[in-house]
Amino acid sequence: MPEHVNNVISLSMDANFFFERAIQSLEKNHYEKALKYFRLAVEKEPNNPVNYCNLAGVLSEMGRFEESNEVLRHVTEKVAPDLAECYFYMANNAANMERFEEAEQYILRYLQADPEGEFAEEADEMLHMLAVELGRRPLTVEDVPYAEWQEELDRAQMLLENGQFSAARRLLSELVHQYPDCLPARNHLALAYYYCGQIDQALETVYELLEEHPGDFHALCNLAVFFFRLGETEKLGHLLAGLKKCFPLQREHVLKLGTTLGTLGEHEAAYNTFQRLLRWEPGADAALLHHAATAAFNTGRLDEAERLWKQAERIDGESGVPTFYLNQLSEWRENPPVIGYHYRLPFGEQFRQLEREPSLIPDQLRHDPVIRAAFFWALVHGDRETKLQVIQAIGYIGDEDAERALRDFLLRKDEDDDLKRVALFVLRQMKAKGPFTVWLNRRKLSVNTADLREELPVWRRPWQLVLDKVLTSMKGDYDIIQQYDVQSLWFEFLRKSYPNVPSIRKAEGWAAALEYFVAKMYGMAVTQHEVARKYSVSPGTIGRHVREIETVCGVIRRMNEGVWLPFFRTDEKD
Repeated sequence: MPEHVNNVISLSMDANFFFERAIQSLEKNHYEKALKYFRLAVEKEPNNPVNYCNLAGVLSEMGRFEESNEVLRHVTEKVAPDLAECYFYMANNAANMERFEEAEQYILRYLQADPEGEFAEEADEMLHMLAVELGRRPLTVEDVPYAEWQEELDRAQMLLENGQFSAARRLLSELVHQYPDCLPARNHLALAYYYCGQIDQALETVYELLEEHPGDFHALCNLAVFFFRLGETEKLGHLLAGLKKCFPLQREHVLKLGTTLGTLGEHEAAYNTFQRLLRWEPGADAALLHHAATAAFNTGRLDEAERLWKQAERIDGESGVPTFYLNQLSEWRENPPVIGYHYRLPFGEQFRQLEREPSLIPDQLRHDPVIRAAFFWALVHGDRETKLQVIQAIGYIGDEDAERALRDFLLRKDEDDDLKRVALFVLRQMKAKGPFTVWLNRRKLSVNTADLREELPVWRRPWQLVLDKVLTSMKGDYDIIQQYDVQSLWFEFLRKSYPNVPSIRKAEGWAAALEYFVAKMYGMAVTQHEVARKYSVSPGTIGRHVREIETVCGVIRRMNEGVWLPFFRTDEKD
């Protein structure tokens, strides 16, 4: 047999290969293919900024301006910080999205970095065009120290968008102190204070800004929302009358006005504002469609709302937000509620999801600034039931802002003692470092909430089994405060008994005794016989364990003396 000749030609599928394929696709106007090939080129050479710029260029041609800027930001932050032309490209993208102030900032940064650069002349022309759109004289590099504060401002805005309010507040405070003329930083700082629940500081920041710049649009909108949340009806009325007469031309300002009017309950005015924006943007994104649908719904235009949510669902089916509202429409048609304008699942729905599956914490719960701000606000101004839900939700967030909010809550003299006990419990679950200062039972105490499983030299399986059985049995019949108390009682018993902790032969008997104590603490009409039947133990067993726990912890004695429960180690504070 003749030998087979190996005539396979090896193709070098390197970055250059994919670049050439991308160019060929562009020449045929096949943008999706070009996008795919440029992405592959980036994967082959992740440190080559040219590949990223090509990718950004295709995204821009496809009208995906925000994605294009994300790619370019990656270049300036990670790949080639000195590649100044990226800022020129980013300016063009921002202008195409009608974000003229943002475009102006990018142009100024480009000119500051490379005043004699390839696009310097075009950049200067663009500044004049942007000035016409913004209704003022063109800025120059000397007018704004862009390079000195913009990076920090961008970082602060990212922190706000991720819900990291304390970190954003610190950064913005430094920025405002260093650059008091940086108005975006001052407006962001007011919002950071507001999101942290520090409304007095938020108001002071806005007042100072408006005293120097009376017509600042963002400050006026923010102030209106602050007045609304505080119930300052008269002050809000004067401000709202002025806002309703506004006719902004910039997309950013129109969107801000629409969401502000909706938040203030001016749904008809919000509807007209969003309709104007839809006429300007035939290819509106899902968020804008949701804003418009919400305004239509809140003004009784339910069929129009359904049509707009269906459009949003076609654009963004993955988020589940438009789908949720469409599914609710049939139920809401009978008795329509007022719904919020923010593009997210309602807080109540997210909390129900969390209760159904606590391990799947919605990303928005941790990072959505609106949700987080609502939590911190409700912790101060909500009713008791709302505060209880918020304390639990804050525990799932578990970051610096969550810990600060709970610590502040413990120090408020007028808050419910039971809620403070839950807050202490949540802080322990978050592994926050104690001790904690708390106003409790009209006294200032220092409370140590360390996990006793870590403090005790050993943590034995039978002890955990008792805890698991009592919590499983109490679920559904007792609230979180009562479940928290049973854990605290068991931990105190073990701590005070150690090392002479009684042998645990049958966990059900000890679990029954613990539940009996908590039931008595809350005045429930329950007998030892009833609890014994629930756990399938004899009344004698539960009675014996009740006496043992009482001897060590003095639960009944402390209840009779009106001494604060639960069972943490505390020290009086001056």
